[in-house]
Amino acid sequence: MLYVIAAPSGAGKTTIVKELLKKNKDLVFSVSATTRPRRTGETEGVDYFYLSKEEFKDRIDTGQLVEYELLFNGDYYGTLRTFVEDNVAKGNDLIFDIDVKGALSLKRIYGDNAFLIFIMPPDLESLKVRLKGRGTESEDQINERIRRAELEMNNAGKFDMIVVNDDLQKAVSEIQKIIN
Repeated sequence: MLYVIAAPSGAGKTTIVKELLKKNKDLVFSVSATTRPRRTGETEGVDYFYLSKEEFKDRIDTGQLVEYELLFNGDYYGTLRTFVEDNVAKGNDLIFDIDVKGALSLKRIYGDNAFLIFIMPPDLESLKVRLKGRGTESEDQINERIRRAELEMNNAGKFDMIVVNDDLQKAVSEIQKIIN
């Protein structure tokens, strides 16, 4: 089974996924590929597979990604086909922390084997506060993420489940019921 957690940036999907991984030792985290620079504390192959833009574009051209997106800041993000297919072949359940477009791509490819969960922020103002609290982006970048969040929230109805993240433990518990 592919458990696909998607949300606007800052809605808490990464925190929720980390909590679910602590509770479910048999789940395999789907490590995404990206062209963005590594942040302090991140590890190659654990947080992301870090690729140059040229490497990423080559993987797009050769069909080595099951989903990808070029973000407004010029960085690519995507999921390596071999990572997913190797784990599926081993019978592993995967959990994904990806964007909305990527989640919908996985549903198209894997059908009912992909269970899509949309993490809804309590409101846009809370989302903006979370993004500012990260301290990793400029005001313009945060405003762009808020505009994108509004568009992504319009796609929530295409997901198998919507979870409002106004209480972390409650959100994790709702998703855990599905995994069980």
